[in-house]
Amino acid sequence: MNNKIRSNETDKLFEAILSLENIEECYAFFEDICTIHEILAMAQRLGVAKMLIQKKTYHEIAKDTGASTATISRVNRSLIFGNDGYSIVLDRANQES
Repeated sequence: MNNKIRSNETDKLFEAILSLENIEECYAFFEDICTIHEILAMAQRLGVAKMLIQKKTYHEIAKDTGASTATISRVNRSLIFGNDGYSIVLDRANQES
């Protein structure tokens, strides 16, 4: 876990996110707290992570998502060296589908 971002404020932010009850509440909150570009970038990164886990090539991912190779590489580094955050949410999303 990255202690560089951990603070009382970030704890409160994550508690606020965990309090959201449905997708409409998520849209309302995230549209208020983030720019549209930030939301779309996060959604794109999650899609990139899913495709990397599926062993898609950088070319396929770039073509399907519009992500740059720099973004794909950054997400790939997170999958390899990160805190397993992508894997946690993608595994749970697969279980719910």
